Amino acid sequence: MTETWDTIADWYAERVRTGSAMHEFARDVLLDGLPADLHGQRILDLGCGEGLITRALALRGGSVVGIDPSPRMIGHAQTAEQASPSGALYAVDDGASLATVAAGSVEWVTAGLSLNNVPDLAAAIRAVRRILVPGGRLVFTIPHPCFEAPHARWSGGTDEPPGRVVGNYFAEGFWRSVNPDGARRAGNQHRMLSTYVTSLVEHGFVIDSVAEPAPDARVVGEHPLRAGLPPFLLVSGLRS
Repeated sequence: MTETWDTIADWYAERVRTGSAMHEFARDVLLDGLPADLHGQRILDLGCGEGLITRALALRGGSVVGIDPSPRMIGHAQTAEQASPSGALYAVDDGASLATVAAGSVEWVTAGLSLNNVPDLAAAIRAVRRILVPGGRLVFTIPHPCFEAPHARWSGGTDEPPGRVVGNYFAEGFWRSVNPDGARRAGNQHRMLSTYVTSLVEHGFVIDSVAEPAPDARVVGEHPLRAGLPPFLLVSGLRS
C-alpha cells in the first residue's frame, strides 16, 4: 500500500503524543521564533497535523486555527482539543489555497515541517501572503534540505566513519522515504534552500531571520548521529 498522511495519521498521532524528541524539538524551535505572549494575535497554523504546535500557540494566548489537508489528522487534533481544551480551532484545508481563510485576517502564519509537504510552493506562499495583514509574519520550519535530500543515509559501516551521507541536493521534487518508521514514507517535496528564499522574495516577503538550530540533548539522546547536524531550518519572513 502506498502511504499517505491519512493512512499514517493514527501512527503519527500516537508517536507525537507518547513522546518524540524530534517533534518536541521542532515545536520548540518554531515557538522560539514567536513572542511568548500572543494575546490579541490571530494565527493560522498551516499543515497542523495532529495539532502539536497549534495547541502550544493557543496556550500562549493566540486566537489560532490549524488547517491540514488530511481529514484524519484533523480528527486527531479535534479529539485532543476535546480532551484538553486550549481554545484552538481546526479545519480541513489545502495549504496551497487556504480557501477557508479570509484575506488579511491573521497576523501570523506558522508552518511547522509542512511547507515541504505542499507540492506547489509558489501557490502556498501566495496564499499565505493573501491571508496575512500588511506587516504580518510567516514563521516556518523545514527539514534541513542539505541533509534530508533524496537518498541521504546514515553511514558508520566498517569502512566509513559515522555521519550523514548526503544524496543529490539538486534533485528537487517529490520523494518517498523507504524507512517504515519515518513520517516521510508518506512523501516529501525536496527543495533547495535557494528555492524557498527566492519564492519568499518574489512574493513580497522580507526575510528577517534564518536559523539552523543545533539539536538539543533530547534529540542527541535518541539520535546520537545527529549531534553535529542541524535537523531543521527556521525561517521568519515579514509580509510587505
